[in-house]
Amino acid sequence: MNIYLAIILAILIGHYLIDVIVENLNIRSASPDLPEEFEGFYDARKYTQSQNYLKESTRFTLIKTTIFTSVILLFILKGGFNFVDRLARSFQLAPIPTGLIFAAILSLANQLINIPFSAYRTFVIEQKYGFNRTNARTFILDILKSLILGAVIGGIVFSAILWFFAKTGSWAWVYCWVAVVLFQLFLVFIAPVVILPLFNKFIPLEDGELKEAIGQYAAQEDFKIKGIFKMDASRRSSKINAYFTGFGKYRRIALFDTLIAKLGIDELVSVLAHEIGHYKKRHILKRIGMAILSCGVMFFILSLFINNEGLFTAFKMERTSIYASLFFFAFLYTPVSIFFSVFSNSLFRRHEYEADAYAASTSKRPEAFVTALKKLTVENLSNLTPHPLKIFLYYSHPPVLKRIQAIRQASRKR
Repeated sequence: MNIYLAIILAILIGHYLIDVIVENLNIRSASPDLPEEFEGFYDARKYTQSQNYLKESTRFTLIKTTIFTSVILLFILKGGFNFVDRLARSFQLAPIPTGLIFAAILSLANQLINIPFSAYRTFVIEQKYGFNRTNARTFILDILKSLILGAVIGGIVFSAILWFFAKTGSWAWVYCWVAVVLFQLFLVFIAPVVILPLFNKFIPLEDGELKEAIGQYAAQEDFKIKGIFKMDASRRSSKINAYFTGFGKYRRIALFDTLIAKLGIDELVSVLAHEIGHYKKRHILKRIGMAILSCGVMFFILSLFINNEGLFTAFKMERTSIYASLFFFAFLYTPVSIFFSVFSNSLFRRHEYEADAYAASTSKRPEAFVTALKKLTVENLSNLTPHPLKIFLYYSHPPVLKRIQAIRQASRKR
């Protein structure tokens, strides 16, 4: 057997088995007994509902993962990539347009396979547990917008990478690295005003007690806010959240309308304080730095596998190409990607503790922040007792009980 094929099959199957083991451990880790900390927030019925939601969502995800993994394995072993390559080359275009056709076919096929699963999750599982507010029109429009956006942004990036590897020799990976990083930073700046409004409405927060409280806290922390917006998240889901996006004059605070409806003013200010804490602790810059580093590593390793004959043989390809190299390399890169993900998640969890401590300290209302975390958890039916292996591999935030414990400990020290 071709050594690359053996490695790729081992990666795919190994990754799948790890997912199955971790998700099953996570389900078994769910405690039927409500933690004392959440008494008065979760009633018995809703706590049981949260565990049922975890189990049903997990089983659905495992079914989807099983089907996707099986399809990919079959596609590889039956020479599906070569079939797509023949189809793309049949238009007899230059390498970059041919590569775009190749990528578009694979991306569209993946999207078509994913749509039924997405629809089931939205209109069956999320509907069953009271989260879904998406109608069929919004669901379809979201798919179309995502496809168009993906085609434009993905087409630009993919074309640039193909051009650099075709024209700039051994330093192509450096040019790709710099170009992609600059483009990603550009997207971060424009996303709040160009991309995100394609999917949601952002209405400036109206004058009143909440806006005044946020303004007072931001002034206290010497944090300039360019805009506080209420986002119409309720069009799609009843889940609650808030986030910052963008930089400089494009920076926005987005509060889900569902969040504003569920939390009190002190609780909302504490949630905002947590997000400001990420900026004050320079977490955003650290995360960007890590993303830039991992991007450079990825392009360097990719450069070693461009037009690799053995790799193309593994995928039963008749001809080599730069565009197909990018797709095939993605399979080999999976273990490196997992390593970066585990490392970055560990760092992010530490960042969350630091931002929590900042919020509790500067807002001077640690219990309001604890209450906000509890309400977020209950309203989203989040798992209170995830398995440690699940946390280690996939969690970018610490479990809520650990966060509350850390906030209380920090508050007692002051």
